[in-house]
Amino acid sequence: MPVLWYHVRDLAAAREFYAKKLGFTETYVEQEGQWVKLERDGTEIALAEGEPEADGAVAHVDVDDVKRVADELRNDGVDIGVVFELHGEMRLLDVFDPDGNRIQFAEELSGT
Repeated sequence: MPVLWYHVRDLAAAREFYAKKLGFTETYVEQEGQWVKLERDGTEIALAEGEPEADGAVAHVDVDDVKRVADELRNDGVDIGVVFELHGEMRLLDVFDPDGNRIQFAEELSGT
């Protein structure tokens, strides 16, 4: 499984954001504390301190109910986009971390 890398300005703050706000679990912390790897529902990302890239990678996280996730994140003060539906097949939600990195939550609708 590929791991997407995000650069963040404050690694400690980013670790807390991804764990507490977005529900990721840390799976590896580099011995010197320079980077961490996190996972949520099969999506793996790594965070390292550095200057965030404006057009960097976008992690894709499958969820059961994008609208519920949007409401929860919005109520928790997270910067989110609007829920977008693609032809009755999929719902998507763009979420942005404090450094502007984009994470996309997706709900498959074709089975419903």
